[in-house]
Amino acid sequence: MKKRAEKIKKENKKFWGDFKKFIAKGNVLDLAVAVVVAAAFNAIVNGLVDYIITPFITFMTSGVSIHEWEYILRPEVINAETGVVEVTKISIQYGLWIQTIVDFIIISLSIFLAVRIIKNIQNKINEDELREKEEKAKREKEEAEAKAKAEEERLRLEAEARERAEAQLHADVTAQADLLREIRDILSKRNS
Repeated sequence: MKKRAEKIKKENKKFWGDFKKFIAKGNVLDLAVAVVVAAAFNAIVNGLVDYIITPFITFMTSGVSIHEWEYILRPEVINAETGVVEVTKISIQYGLWIQTIVDFIIISLSIFLAVRIIKNIQNKINEDELREKEEKAKREKEEAEAKAKAEEERLRLEAEARERAEAQLHADVTAQADLLREIRDILSKRNS
């Protein structure tokens, strides 16, 4: 029984530890920020529709609000004496449907513009980073080429120096050989 309680306690600690790690990650905070921004964005779009576009449409339609546009299938019948509705009105409220379409178009357009602006900013940042990487790669390539040329020049100069040293050695050996021949010839003449 005691082991079971310890096991549960250990699992509990692990659960809460994992939960803390999850909360501490940026993803949860990013999601929370996105929800708040989306709610604010929704309020802005609704305000645009309700306070600017709808009044403009109402003005263009001689003062009839778009919300009031409807096709009445069965009119409402009110008892004149009691004022009680005897037959309820049935209508197709196409104005509200049009309003929903207008809302959808404006929200879609707004989101499209926001995403496009963000993408353009990201592309600009990526282009700058890419350009920096390309410039860095170009500099590194130029440095590598310069090092290779310097190494090639050093090797060429060393080869030339070796060739000169070998030529000088050859000349010295030839001169010594000539000198030894002369000495031999002189000694041969003396002995003869």
